[in-house]
Formats: sequence, structure tokens, C-alpha cells
Amino acid sequence: MPQPSPAPAGVDVDAVSAWFADNVADSVAPLTFTQLAGGRSNLTYRVGDAEGNRWVLRRPPLTSTDPTAHSMAREWSILSLLASSPAPTPAPVALCDDPAVTGALFYVMAHVPGIVLAADADADVFDAAHCRTISDSAVQALVDLHQVDCTTTQFDEFRRSGSYLERQLRRWSSQIEKIGTVTPDWSRAHRLLVERRPAERYFGVVHGDFRLGNLLVDRSGAVTGILDWELWSLGDVLADLGWLVASWSSADVFGWAPTPEAGFCTPAEVISGYERATGFDAAQIDYYHAFALWRLACIAQGVLIRYTAGAMGDTDGVDMDLLTRRPAMLAERALDLLS
Repeated sequence: MPQPSPAPAGVDVDAVSAWFADNVADSVAPLTFTQLAGGRSNLTYRVGDAEGNRWVLRRPPLTSTDPTAHSMAREWSILSLLASSPAPTPAPVALCDDPAVTGALFYVMAHVPGIVLAADADADVFDAAHCRTISDSAVQALVDLHQVDCTTTQFDEFRRSGSYLERQLRRWSSQIEKIGTVTPDWSRAHRLLVERRPAERYFGVVHGDFRLGNLLVDRSGAVTGILDWELWSLGDVLADLGWLVASWSSADVFGWAPTPEAGFCTPAEVISGYERATGFDAAQIDYYHAFALWRLACIAQGVLIRYTAGAMGDTDGVDMDLLTRRPAMLAERALDLLS
């Protein structure tokens, strides 16, 4: 039987354990709570009980100046909406809408076995054939997500006026300008992205951070779960493809990237595989790639500020030097793609 858990940052062990007893079927005290590495915004914990059952708990950062950016109810909603779709997502278990329990809303989802590929050591357990399978399965998971029918009434409350790119360019530029971290490269890239913004041709569920580091894969190389839904929206699905290509091409800013030498697809093969499976035209992928890098520069600046303020808990194992350099690096690369 596990020993009572020490309290990780952001979890009131006694209060959350009591809530589990009332809201999570089959949970048996005592519970253990372990904060999981990898998240750069919302906090994620593995929860275990006396019977060996496991769940995952998600809550906002310890301090947040923008509650809309860390909505647990919104994450819960998309997991619920996708639960019966072909897209591989963790099953939602329970939502706590009482911030008094542990200082913020949180939700619990099923624990999905699998490996997250975020470093060479993770990829090294797979041979070249399995790395190819991972590549193909990742593309198929994105295709399955983008082919979800979001014209149904269940999605009505999440529809917004204007195109996805228009909203994103406006939102992120406003946030960065408020915190006073604008650089010349960032500003020039933003201007070009606004001027060259393509029409929204393919509408669907946009994950917002779709990359191997947010996927669980099993030992066969199949994707078993798409994780980290805090940035999801409805809109131009090619934004997800651009983000995936950016992550596939930028090991130094994403921390790790798959390589053909290990057996993974090339970025060009990712794009062509997606086009074949969806029938979508990705001829403007360079724009979406640049948009991804520019948006990541904005996100990276926010992450840096939260870590500096102590909102993300322990910084052990976090490359603070990389976090500090990333915003300017990304803005410069976005501008290069647009020039």
C-alpha cells in the first residue's frame, strides 16, 4: 500500500483525496500525487491509489494573470467532445469546479500508458522501423483529429467570429505588447503574418500544440493519446500542421526533434502524408510554419515569465538558459521564413 503522499506544489492532498472519494469511482485511499515533468503551462500530476489504479490530474499554474488561458472547464469540454471520436484522447473522469478544494479548478482524466518522446533517450528504445511507425501514427492522429465533425451543436459555444489566424495574431500580439517584450524581429514577423494571412479553407478542431512531445506512444509505435489541450480551438487546421513541422525541424528550441537518421519521416514526408490522408492542399505550409514559430515565441515569453515568478513550481531539470533565449531565436526564424 502506498504511503500518504507529500504535498506537491498546487495540490492540497487531504482535500483532493476527499474529493476523489466522492467523485472518482473505484479510488481507494491513500492517494499519491506526483507532479509530472514536461508541461510548460498548466500543471499535471499522476495520481495513484492503494489498489494500483492511476489517473492524471490537471490544474492551472500556481499564479495566473489570464484565467482564460488556463481554463480547466475548456480542456474538460474538448476531452468530453472527443471521447467517442477516432482521435486518441484520454477519457475524462471528473471535473472539480470548486476552487476551494485546492485553490483552482481541476479535472481528472484516465491514465493512458505510453511513452512521450521528448529526448534522444526516449526515442532510443525504438528501432528505425518503429520510428517510422511513430511518424505515420502521429500524422494519422492529426488527421483523425482534423476530420472530427465540429459542425454539430455540441461545438456551438466554442465558435468565434473571425478566422483562427486573425484571432491568434491579435491575441498573442496584444499579450506580448502588454508585458513589454517586443523585439524588432517579432514586430516585423507579426506585420508580415498579418499582411499575408491566407483564407481559412479547412475548418476543424485545432489542438494548438500538436507535436511528438504531446503524444503518448506504445511499444509498437502507435499513438495512444494526444495530451495538453490548453490551447485548443476551432479554426484553420493547417495551423496544427505548421506547428508539427516546426517541432519536427527545430531541435534546439523544442528541446528535441525526430530525425531521419533514427528512422523518422522527414518534415516533407509529414506534409505529404497529411495531404494524402486529408486531401487538403498544404502549399502555403511555409506561412503556417512561420506562424508557428512566431506564436511559439509569444508562448515562450509567457512561460519564461511564469518560471521567473515561481508559478511553475520547482525549476530543477529545467534549462533556464534555453528558456531565456528561445523567444528571440524563434522570432528571428519566423522572420527568416517570411523574408
